[in-house]
Amino acid sequence: MAMTITEKILAQGCEKKKVTPGDFIECNVDIALANDVTAPLAIAEFRKAGGKKVFDKDKIVLVPDHFCPNKDIKSAEQAKMLRDFAREQNLTHYYEVGKMGIEHALLPEQGVVLPGDIIIGADSHTCTYGALSAFASGVGSTDLAACMISGKVWLKVPSTIKFIFKGKLNKWVTGKDLILHLIGDIGVDGANYRTIELTGEVIEDLSMSDRFTMCNMAIECGAKSGIIVSDKKTIEYVESRAERPYEIYKSDKDAKYEKVIEYDCSKIEPLVALPPLPSNAKPVKEVKNIKIDQVVIGSCTNGRIEDLRLAAGIFKGKKVHPDVRAIIFPATQKIYLEAMKEGLIEIFINSGCAVSTPTCGPCLGGHMGILAKGERAIATTNRNFVGRMGHPESEVYLSNPAVAAASAIVGKIALPE
Repeated sequence: MAMTITEKILAQGCEKKKVTPGDFIECNVDIALANDVTAPLAIAEFRKAGGKKVFDKDKIVLVPDHFCPNKDIKSAEQAKMLRDFAREQNLTHYYEVGKMGIEHALLPEQGVVLPGDIIIGADSHTCTYGALSAFASGVGSTDLAACMISGKVWLKVPSTIKFIFKGKLNKWVTGKDLILHLIGDIGVDGANYRTIELTGEVIEDLSMSDRFTMCNMAIECGAKSGIIVSDKKTIEYVESRAERPYEIYKSDKDAKYEKVIEYDCSKIEPLVALPPLPSNAKPVKEVKNIKIDQVVIGSCTNGRIEDLRLAAGIFKGKKVHPDVRAIIFPATQKIYLEAMKEGLIEIFINSGCAVSTPTCGPCLGGHMGILAKGERAIATTNRNFVGRMGHPESEVYLSNPAVAAASAIVGKIALPE
């Protein structure tokens, strides 16, 4: 009866004693999430299917974070759909501009997503919540619409690949570098419809911020979800925030994994992922002479206060290169306020950075930092596909916040030294 943490969570979600990889199941959902891009489609399907009332007003979460504050009339109309639906359904978790943040940083911060939960979101980076030992996965807007009516989702139980991170981190290596290394090793389809379970002494030593970063990018190797088993750090993070009871699940020692892969972290250096795929990870020292036009530090991947502290430590007392635009995006209002109180915002502005209200804007080429033809950016975001941040002939390089900040100062991709 041995099971992985993922299998245990899904078993309780479909009220069975045991599930095995490949089983098709229908699960009760604890949280269903959408944003200003995906919710309008889900709301339209909800109404087309005859939906009148959502299954639970406390379990539907709407966050207008992609094109908000609205960039044009179309985005304003989409945001209005969320606002009107939230009022009509009396949703508990609707976050208006001024109170919102980037969804995958906001929900953990607010204690909305918790260990043991089954969470679906009409956003591919919903897998972020696996850092809290939840089963969290992205779905399409029609799946979300069905869930808004029934409170359920159908799933095929994924098999699990276990990754063990051993050794000791080198200087300037962060969770971002570890996940870029993993994706670079197995490729963008290396974990298709699997769960990647991240374990080992290095993972245990990581901050919650780094754990969120790693699970956030599970989808970039095709994974259905990423997950980290709860420990003392998880409990400390959750206890001060949780808005309801939760349950901790752990993998059995004799649980069956599809594969086990080990990494010696002492051999991993600060990395940068070259366009057009997150799997094109190279040591920064091998790509140092690539000139850049823009730096973006923020997003659901690396916009937390720990990321801003790391970047500010590099920027302090230095200036952004005259040929570079540097844009900082605190992921939530609370993080923005913390950064102000700690003096980080002053450091950024004195260095010549622009600081934005929380938004996903530049990450998906929406607004607040679009690249022109031939321009090149280094970003702490999660994707570097063709045209991801603007013109199809622009380029995006992915890195951790320290490398991004150092590059902003030097004017080309650089190590913090």
